[in-house]
Amino acid sequence: MTMVYEQVRVAGPFAFVSGQTPLDDQGGVPADAAGQVGVVVGKIEGLLRGIGMGLADVVKVSYFLTDIADLAEVREALDQLLPHPRPAAVLVEVSALIDPRFRIEIDAVAHRA
Repeated sequence: MTMVYEQVRVAGPFAFVSGQTPLDDQGGVPADAAGQVGVVVGKIEGLLRGIGMGLADVVKVSYFLTDIADLAEVREALDQLLPHPRPAAVLVEVSALIDPRFRIEIDAVAHRA
């Protein structure tokens, strides 16, 4: 059975971005958590740009980490990538993601003012 879903879905002034993983356009995955965050945030930004929004419109994110020990590195990377004010957030440590190379997955909710 194949699951089909939208990468981004707009509902009124809100845009819901599906969980994004660190698989880059060439099929590679950065080994470090910071590199993976960069790929994921870039994918979210690209999806939002495609509907006329941007990272500044993000009001909530959910982070799924396979190793909570990566948290400091993830926070530092996010600090470089996300504009102020920061979105509300949920952080969950999970036992695994869909590919064992993935250390993080992020989904987002954006609001068009």
